[in-house]
Amino acid sequence: MSATAAIRPIRGVDDLRLVGRQIRYEQISFWLNPISAIFTIGFSVVFMILLEASAGSSRSSNLANLKLIQYYAGGFIAYGVMSTCFNQLAISLVVRREMGLLKRLRLSPLPTWALFAAILGNAVIITAIQVVALLLIGRIGYHVVLPHNWAAFVVALVVGVVAFTAIGIAMSTVIPNQEAAGPLVSIVFFILLFLSGLWYPIAAKSGLAQIASVFPVRHMILAMLAPFDPRKSGWAGNDLLIMAIWGVGALLVASRRWAWAPRAAQGSGLTRRRLGLFR
Repeated sequence: MSATAAIRPIRGVDDLRLVGRQIRYEQISFWLNPISAIFTIGFSVVFMILLEASAGSSRSSNLANLKLIQYYAGGFIAYGVMSTCFNQLAISLVVRREMGLLKRLRLSPLPTWALFAAILGNAVIITAIQVVALLLIGRIGYHVVLPHNWAAFVVALVVGVVAFTAIGIAMSTVIPNQEAAGPLVSIVFFILLFLSGLWYPIAAKSGLAQIASVFPVRHMILAMLAPFDPRKSGWAGNDLLIMAIWGVGALLVASRRWAWAPRAAQGSGLTRRRLGLFR
Protein backbone atom coordinates (compact mmCIF):
# COMPACT_ATOMS: atom_id res chain seq x y z
CA MET A 1 0.00 0.00 0.00
CA SER A 2 1.39 3.39 -0.94
CA ALA A 3 1.75 6.28 1.48
CA THR A 4 -0.86 8.21 -0.49
CA ALA A 5 -3.40 5.42 -0.16
CA ALA A 6 -2.66 4.97 3.53
CA ILE A 7 -3.34 8.59 4.45
CA ARG A 8 -5.81 9.60 1.76
CA PRO A 9 -8.71 11.83 2.85
CA ILE A 10 -12.12 10.39 3.62
CA ARG A 11 -14.36 10.44 0.54
CA GLY A 12 -18.00 9.46 0.33
CA VAL A 13 -20.68 8.07 2.62
CA ASP A 14 -19.20 4.55 2.60
CA ASP A 15 -15.88 5.85 3.89
CA LEU A 16 -17.61 7.72 6.69
CA ARG A 17 -19.58 4.62 7.65
CA LEU A 18 -16.40 2.55 7.67
CA VAL A 19 -14.61 5.00 9.95
CA GLY A 20 -17.73 5.33 12.11
CA ARG A 21 -17.91 1.58 12.66
CA GLN A 22 -14.24 1.46 13.60
CA ILE A 23 -14.67 4.40 16.00
CA ARG A 24 -17.53 2.48 17.60
CA TYR A 25 -15.20 -0.50 18.04
CA GLU A 26 -12.52 1.75 19.55
CA GLN A 27 -15.07 3.19 21.97
CA ILE A 28 -16.33 -0.25 22.99
CA SER A 29 -12.75 -1.40 23.52
CA PHE A 30 -12.04 1.69 25.65
CA TRP A 31 -15.11 1.38 27.90
CA LEU A 32 -14.80 -2.42 28.28
CA ASN A 33 -11.74 -1.69 30.43
CA PRO A 34 -13.46 0.45 33.10
CA ILE A 35 -10.40 0.82 35.33
CA SER A 36 -8.33 2.22 32.47
CA ALA A 37 -11.24 4.40 31.30
CA ILE A 38 -11.87 5.84 34.76
CA PHE A 39 -8.18 6.48 35.30
CA THR A 40 -7.79 8.16 31.90
CA ILE A 41 -10.78 10.47 32.36
CA GLY A 42 -10.89 10.77 36.14
CA PHE A 43 -7.24 11.45 36.92
CA SER A 44 -7.27 14.96 35.45
CA VAL A 45 -10.59 15.73 37.14
CA VAL A 46 -9.47 14.55 40.59
CA PHE A 47 -6.16 16.39 40.51
CA MET A 48 -7.75 19.59 39.26
CA ILE A 49 -10.28 19.42 42.12
CA LEU A 50 -7.52 18.85 44.70
CA LEU A 51 -5.25 21.61 43.41
CA GLU A 52 -8.03 24.14 42.83
CA ALA A 53 -9.42 23.43 46.31
CA SER A 54 -6.01 24.10 47.83
CA ALA A 55 -5.34 27.15 45.62
CA GLY A 56 -8.44 29.10 46.65
CA SER A 57 -7.98 32.71 45.57
CA SER A 58 -4.19 32.47 45.49
CA ARG A 59 -2.30 34.16 42.68
CA SER A 60 1.03 33.29 41.09
CA SER A 61 3.88 35.78 40.81
CA ASN A 62 5.25 33.69 37.92
CA LEU A 63 2.04 34.43 35.98
CA ALA A 64 1.77 38.15 36.68
CA ASN A 65 -0.66 37.48 39.56
CA LEU A 66 -3.05 35.36 37.50
CA LYS A 67 -5.28 33.27 39.76
CA LEU A 68 -3.99 29.71 40.21
CA ILE A 69 -7.51 28.42 39.63
CA GLN A 70 -7.35 29.74 36.07
CA TYR A 71 -3.92 28.17 35.60
CA TYR A 72 -5.04 24.74 36.75
CA ALA A 73 -8.16 24.83 34.58
CA GLY A 74 -6.10 25.25 31.41
CA GLY A 75 -3.29 23.03 32.64
CA PHE A 76 -5.44 20.02 33.41
CA ILE A 77 -7.35 20.29 30.15
CA ALA A 78 -3.92 20.06 28.52
CA TYR A 79 -3.12 17.10 30.76
CA GLY A 80 -6.34 15.35 29.70
CA VAL A 81 -5.44 15.71 26.02
CA MET A 82 -1.91 14.43 26.55
CA SER A 83 -2.96 11.57 28.80
CA THR A 84 -5.50 10.30 26.25
CA CYS A 85 -3.55 10.87 23.06
CA PHE A 86 -0.05 10.01 24.27
CA ASN A 87 -0.06 7.98 27.47
CA GLN A 88 -3.09 5.76 27.01
CA LEU A 89 -2.75 5.44 23.23
CA ALA A 90 0.93 4.46 23.21
CA ILE A 91 0.38 1.74 25.82
CA SER A 92 -2.73 0.34 24.12
CA LEU A 93 -1.02 0.17 20.71
CA VAL A 94 1.91 -1.77 22.16
CA VAL A 95 -0.48 -4.20 23.85
CA ARG A 96 -2.42 -4.68 20.61
CA ARG A 97 0.77 -5.23 18.63
CA GLU A 98 2.23 -7.77 21.04
CA MET A 99 -1.07 -9.66 21.32
CA GLY A 100 -1.27 -9.93 17.55
CA LEU A 101 -4.38 -7.76 17.24
CA LEU A 102 -2.71 -5.28 14.87
CA LYS A 103 -1.53 -8.13 12.65
CA ARG A 104 -5.09 -9.44 12.44
CA LEU A 105 -6.33 -5.99 11.47
CA ARG A 106 -3.66 -5.81 8.79
CA LEU A 107 -5.00 -9.04 7.31
CA SER A 108 -8.60 -7.80 7.45
CA PRO A 109 -10.30 -5.71 4.74
CA LEU A 110 -10.03 -2.61 6.95
CA PRO A 111 -7.80 -0.01 5.20
CA THR A 112 -4.88 1.42 7.13
CA TRP A 113 -6.17 4.98 6.76
CA ALA A 114 -9.52 3.99 8.30
CA LEU A 115 -7.83 2.46 11.34
CA PHE A 116 -5.83 5.59 12.08
CA ALA A 117 -8.76 7.89 11.35
CA ALA A 118 -10.74 5.88 13.92
CA ILE A 119 -7.92 6.08 16.46
CA LEU A 120 -7.90 9.87 16.05
CA GLY A 121 -11.70 10.04 16.22
CA ASN A 122 -11.72 7.97 19.40
CA ALA A 123 -9.13 10.32 20.95
CA VAL A 124 -11.33 13.30 20.05
CA ILE A 125 -14.38 11.77 21.77
CA ILE A 126 -12.51 10.91 24.97
CA THR A 127 -10.85 14.33 25.03
CA ALA A 128 -14.21 16.06 24.56
CA ILE A 129 -15.66 14.19 27.55
CA GLN A 130 -12.75 15.29 29.73
CA VAL A 131 -12.88 18.90 28.56
CA VAL A 132 -16.61 19.22 29.25
CA ALA A 133 -16.21 17.63 32.70
CA LEU A 134 -13.28 19.88 33.63
CA LEU A 135 -15.00 23.06 32.42
CA LEU A 136 -18.23 22.25 34.25
CA ILE A 137 -16.49 21.36 37.51
CA GLY A 138 -14.20 24.38 37.29
CA ARG A 139 -17.04 26.77 36.55
CA ILE A 140 -19.66 25.42 38.96
CA GLY A 141 -17.39 24.35 41.79
CA TYR A 142 -14.64 27.01 41.71
CA HIS A 143 -16.04 29.89 39.61
CA VAL A 144 -13.34 29.50 36.97
CA VAL A 145 -13.69 32.10 34.24
CA LEU A 146 -14.31 30.24 30.99
CA PRO A 147 -12.07 30.88 27.94
CA HIS A 148 -12.54 34.38 26.58
CA ASN A 149 -11.45 33.28 23.10
CA TRP A 150 -13.26 30.06 22.17
CA ALA A 151 -11.76 29.93 18.68
CA ALA A 152 -8.23 29.87 20.12
CA PHE A 153 -9.34 27.30 22.69
CA VAL A 154 -10.74 24.94 20.03
CA VAL A 155 -7.74 25.36 17.73
CA ALA A 156 -5.36 24.58 20.59
CA LEU A 157 -7.38 21.47 21.41
CA VAL A 158 -7.39 20.25 17.79
CA VAL A 159 -3.66 20.85 17.30
CA GLY A 160 -2.92 19.17 20.63
CA VAL A 161 -5.05 16.10 19.87
CA VAL A 162 -3.53 15.59 16.42
CA ALA A 163 0.06 16.25 17.53
CA PHE A 164 -0.03 14.06 20.65
CA THR A 165 -1.85 11.27 18.81
CA ALA A 166 1.02 11.23 16.32
CA ILE A 167 3.55 11.32 19.19
CA GLY A 168 1.72 8.49 20.97
CA ILE A 169 1.81 6.33 17.83
CA ALA A 170 5.51 7.08 17.36
CA MET A 171 6.24 6.28 21.02
CA SER A 172 4.57 2.88 20.63
CA THR A 173 7.05 1.95 17.90
CA VAL A 174 10.10 2.28 20.19
CA ILE A 175 8.71 0.23 23.08
CA PRO A 176 9.92 -3.39 22.85
CA ASN A 177 7.08 -5.21 24.63
CA GLN A 178 3.86 -4.71 26.57
CA GLU A 179 5.52 -5.29 29.96
CA ALA A 180 7.72 -2.26 29.35
CA ALA A 181 4.96 -0.07 27.90
CA GLY A 182 3.42 1.20 31.16
CA PRO A 183 6.67 2.02 32.99
CA LEU A 184 8.40 3.60 29.98
CA VAL A 185 5.49 5.79 28.92
CA SER A 186 4.62 6.82 32.48
CA ILE A 187 8.21 7.75 33.38
CA VAL A 188 8.66 9.87 30.25
CA PHE A 189 5.23 11.47 30.61
CA PHE A 190 5.37 12.41 34.28
CA ILE A 191 8.95 13.68 34.15
CA LEU A 192 7.96 15.98 31.28
CA LEU A 193 4.86 17.10 33.20
CA PHE A 194 7.02 17.96 36.21
CA LEU A 195 9.53 19.88 34.08
CA SER A 196 6.77 21.69 32.20
CA GLY A 197 5.07 23.16 35.27
CA LEU A 198 1.74 21.36 35.35
CA TRP A 199 1.69 21.05 39.14
CA TYR A 200 2.95 24.60 39.78
CA PRO A 201 3.68 27.61 37.55
CA ILE A 202 7.31 28.12 36.60
CA ALA A 203 8.91 31.40 35.57
CA ALA A 204 8.96 31.82 31.79
CA LYS A 205 12.68 32.62 31.64
CA SER A 206 13.87 30.16 34.28
CA GLY A 207 16.32 27.39 33.47
CA LEU A 208 13.60 24.80 34.01
CA ALA A 209 11.32 26.56 31.53
CA GLN A 210 14.11 26.69 28.96
CA ILE A 211 14.68 22.94 29.25
CA ALA A 212 10.95 22.22 29.12
CA SER A 213 10.50 24.44 26.06
CA VAL A 214 12.31 21.83 23.96
CA PHE A 215 9.43 19.39 24.48
CA PRO A 216 5.80 19.69 23.33
CA VAL A 217 4.27 19.18 26.79
CA ARG A 218 5.23 22.67 27.96
CA HIS A 219 3.81 24.21 24.80
CA MET A 220 0.54 22.29 25.14
CA ILE A 221 0.08 23.65 28.66
CA LEU A 222 0.83 27.22 27.54
CA ALA A 223 -1.45 26.94 24.48
CA MET A 224 -4.36 25.80 26.67
CA LEU A 225 -3.63 28.42 29.34
CA ALA A 226 -3.69 31.35 26.89
CA PRO A 227 -7.51 31.35 26.29
CA PHE A 228 -8.05 31.38 30.09
CA ASP A 229 -5.72 34.36 30.61
CA PRO A 230 -7.74 37.59 30.26
CA ARG A 231 -4.53 39.59 29.81
CA LYS A 232 -3.79 37.89 26.49
CA SER A 233 -5.54 37.51 23.15
CA GLY A 234 -5.93 33.76 23.70
CA TRP A 235 -3.76 32.74 20.76
CA ALA A 236 -0.43 31.00 21.37
CA GLY A 237 0.89 30.80 17.83
CA ASN A 238 4.47 29.87 18.69
CA ASP A 239 3.36 27.06 21.00
CA LEU A 240 0.94 25.69 18.40
CA LEU A 241 3.69 25.76 15.77
CA ILE A 242 6.13 23.82 17.96
CA MET A 243 3.46 21.20 18.74
CA ALA A 244 2.71 20.87 15.03
CA ILE A 245 6.42 20.38 14.25
CA TRP A 246 6.62 17.64 16.90
CA GLY A 247 3.53 16.03 15.40
CA VAL A 248 4.99 15.98 11.89
CA GLY A 249 8.29 14.62 13.18
CA ALA A 250 6.46 11.92 15.15
CA LEU A 251 4.50 10.93 12.05
CA LEU A 252 7.74 10.50 10.12
CA VAL A 253 9.18 8.32 12.90
CA ALA A 254 6.02 6.24 13.03
CA SER A 255 5.96 5.74 9.25
CA ARG A 256 9.50 4.34 9.32
CA ARG A 257 9.31 2.21 12.46
CA TRP A 258 5.70 1.01 12.50
CA ALA A 259 5.18 -2.76 12.57
CA TRP A 260 1.96 -4.72 12.62
CA ALA A 261 3.42 -7.96 13.99
CA PRO A 262 4.72 -8.60 17.54
CA ARG A 263 8.41 -7.79 17.92
CA ALA A 264 9.29 -11.44 18.51
CA ALA A 265 7.75 -12.32 15.14
CA GLN A 266 9.19 -9.47 13.11
CA GLY A 267 12.50 -11.11 12.28
CA SER A 268 14.95 -9.12 10.22
CA GLY A 269 14.91 -5.43 9.41
CA LEU A 270 13.67 -6.31 5.93
CA THR A 271 10.61 -8.02 7.42
CA ARG A 272 9.98 -4.97 9.59
CA ARG A 273 10.08 -2.70 6.58
CA ARG A 274 7.60 -4.90 4.76
CA LEU A 275 5.23 -4.58 7.70
CA GLY A 276 5.55 -0.81 7.85
CA LEU A 277 2.75 1.69 8.29
CA PHE A 278 2.48 2.77 4.66
CA ARG A 279 2.96 -0.66 3.06
